[in-house]
Amino acid sequence: MEQRRLSMSDIAIGEPLPWDVFGEGNKLLLRRGHIVQSSSQIESLLTRGLFIDAGHFDRHNKAIKEAHALRQDTPSALRFINLANKRLERLLYNLNNEADAPAKILEVGKALAFAVDINPDIVLASVLLNQQASSYAVRHCIDTALVALLIARAMNKSADEAQLITAASLTMNIGMLRQHDQMQMKQEPLSEKESALIKAHAQGSVEVLKETGVSDADWLSYVQLHHEKDDGSGYPGGKSTADIPQNARIVAFADRYCACIVGRAYRKTLSPNVALRDVLLAGGKTSDPQLAAHFIKEIGTYPPGAFVRLQSGEIGVVTRRTKAAAAPVVHAFIGPRGAPLSFPIQRDTSKELYAVRELLAPEQAMLRFSMQQLWGNEAAL
Repeated sequence: MEQRRLSMSDIAIGEPLPWDVFGEGNKLLLRRGHIVQSSSQIESLLTRGLFIDAGHFDRHNKAIKEAHALRQDTPSALRFINLANKRLERLLYNLNNEADAPAKILEVGKALAFAVDINPDIVLASVLLNQQASSYAVRHCIDTALVALLIARAMNKSADEAQLITAASLTMNIGMLRQHDQMQMKQEPLSEKESALIKAHAQGSVEVLKETGVSDADWLSYVQLHHEKDDGSGYPGGKSTADIPQNARIVAFADRYCACIVGRAYRKTLSPNVALRDVLLAGGKTSDPQLAAHFIKEIGTYPPGAFVRLQSGEIGVVTRRTKAAAAPVVHAFIGPRGAPLSFPIQRDTSKELYAVRELLAPEQAMLRFSMQQLWGNEAAL
């Protein structure tokens, strides 16, 4: 075969090799799919001389160019989400200086709706895996809006209702936006002053929205009520079930769920299934079984983006929900003996050998990957 010598620039650390690699004398050194873990490993290999079939290299480069052209035509849910994060961050922190702020907030909501249209599994995965997209305060509003929008659609809410639920989620914390980021970094419990600010922020957010031109009564109502609870223990008004519209409860449940599953310095992070149970079944029951059922069905026991250990001992990431809440599609990264696999392998968790044994925290899984690696161009940055 005609050979081509490789250089360091031909090998991407952490990504599967696209061809077989040979040493001197055509001795096979690395099979296609092998993942090189460090630059020192590449340097060590290069000293032995690395070659590939020149024809394979040319065909691979052609495939890359074709894939790049295709990528330009493939809409990315993750790109829409990150665009929404950037727009919302700029908008919320400069709300008083923005002309026609309500319309611009609704436009951010439309970007999120596009993301849901493209791939709802990527949308849910982004809540767990896309935590560097913007500041916590803004990202939490985006996450809440995405979850709330998924539930609104599952419940066949009208387009207008879904839009207002999304808008309320995006603006629910305007009354304490800057303080929210500061509190996220605290190592000690919140002070009385900080707790009082939290208790007042729903009403404060309503006042800010009114000042910027929001006049829709439902939008304002969902924001004001997003911390009320069915048992009357919420705030600011201590409302109970009869006084809390279902759409406001969608925002409230999505808000609490997203807050529980994302790490915060002063609060223990919950696994997605425990968070879902605690949010929906406070006190062991729910006042809205229909709403609870939709949350459970849409988010799932093991939502996309969650890290899991399988009965086989493999460790992987949930990539897709199925009709069976306890049997999602998983891509395994770590083999049963703890060694990294050459490339992620899809597992059908409805089979006994690959059933989900347990959820893992990110620090337990210790996996490094890009969302595009698992979901393709619909999760490209």
